[in-house]
Amino acid sequence: MTGRKRFLVPLMFCLVPVVIISSSAAVPAKPASVLLPGTSPLVTFRILFMTGSAYDPPGKEGLAQLTASMLAEGGTRSMTYDQIVKALYPMASSVSAQVDKEMTVFSGTSHIENLERYYPLLKDMLLDPGFRADDFMRLREDAVNYLKVSLRESNDEELGKEYLYNVIYSGHPYGHDNTGRIVALEKLTIDDVRDFYRGHYTAANLVVGLAGGYPKGFPEKVEADFTKLPETSADQKHFDAPKIAAGMHVDIITRDTRSTAISLGFPIDVNRSAKDWAALALIASYFGQHRSSNSYLFQRLREARGMNYGDYAYIEYFPRGMFLMTPEPNLGRQQQIFQIWIRPVEQDNGVFALRAALYEYDKLVRDGLSQHEFDTTREFLTKYANVLTQTQSARLGYAMDSRYYGIPDYNAYVRTQLAKLTLADVNAAIRRHLKTERMRAVVVTKNGEGFRNSIVNNSPSPITYNSPKPKEIMDEDKVIQVYKINARPEDIRIVPVEQIFE
Repeated sequence: MTGRKRFLVPLMFCLVPVVIISSSAAVPAKPASVLLPGTSPLVTFRILFMTGSAYDPPGKEGLAQLTASMLAEGGTRSMTYDQIVKALYPMASSVSAQVDKEMTVFSGTSHIENLERYYPLLKDMLLDPGFRADDFMRLREDAVNYLKVSLRESNDEELGKEYLYNVIYSGHPYGHDNTGRIVALEKLTIDDVRDFYRGHYTAANLVVGLAGGYPKGFPEKVEADFTKLPETSADQKHFDAPKIAAGMHVDIITRDTRSTAISLGFPIDVNRSAKDWAALALIASYFGQHRSSNSYLFQRLREARGMNYGDYAYIEYFPRGMFLMTPEPNLGRQQQIFQIWIRPVEQDNGVFALRAALYEYDKLVRDGLSQHEFDTTREFLTKYANVLTQTQSARLGYAMDSRYYGIPDYNAYVRTQLAKLTLADVNAAIRRHLKTERMRAVVVTKNGEGFRNSIVNNSPSPITYNSPKPKEIMDEDKVIQVYKINARPEDIRIVPVEQIFE
């Protein structure tokens, strides 16, 4: 490895003691690297390009995703995709791509014994793509079908979560789904893909990530191989915060579904590098830690009332949350939102669920956390960082994200930041960042007009139970069922599902 090196602080919990980061600043022709050498017989690759769907040209939304798919799921110049799959199968290995707004990462793991067969395949997939017409047609159709069928017609939860980002970032480079827009995808050509590849898959955008027991000299070999990429300038845009109007707005997506899914959120000017990130991370964990039955919202909506499967809150983008226990790394963004995810409830309880979420959120903003809530959540989060980075691939991904955010090793950073926090810091962060004046809500339900009328008319929305509930819950329900949703009639839109992602 060439270029300037610096050594970060050894980690208390990390299984790999040293993270080596090289920068391309001194020698621009060489790619940057994040290396986690270790003794594992597995060698993990994360080949990261600092580009993504925020760089889709206007009218060609989906180009970044389709280009990545052509590399990870298309052939090379010398091998068809079918031949690549057959070559990878005996090695029990694969190459996958993940595209977000500012990052595109190709990841895979090989046993050290297969490295000499695996790496040439990976290298050719990224450096010598075949760009075959049949692969292009197949993958473009897959992308369109993902939006039309998977998101719009069969996954209310992910539909609502993803559309919330479209609403908040409307008119912003983040303002379309990473997969694209259907109309734009249908017009893309293979020449568009080639142009995006030439313009964005450059040495300046590249960060090579390697972890595990790779042989001596292997990182240098990888770096040398990837100098084949054009040098050109890096994709280094500054993305401003989204500009959204004041007031609460509600988008009601209507589709033939038996349940009601709800997502709420608003932009925050905090990402992992910000002073208040640890405080907001603690708040989100207390209020709605993903897949945790101990979180406040989960306790109030699911445990006390049995309304649904789960209720969560986030301060970082977490796609595919319904399938994952922990978020994937390499989803770094300059701009983030505070998000509440109410998993589907029975249709008759939809308005009550939205009211309950706002009622509990407003209580959080008004009352803050108690000392006990602060202490227990901080203790949990301090240890939870180790869960997030428990695999070699995750540790490598988080190390690369730390490079992006300009912070130390993730686990050490979280531990240090949490140790410095006080209850007063957290409650001050609530007052600074958690607002209701720009809340956006996306509801996926069948009876959009009825849902809208309930909000506009502030109609009571009582909930019924199949079993008796404690008096405390019943009394609180009487408050929630008439809790005012402060959205003006003109700010409540009904959106037919056919119009989403067009």
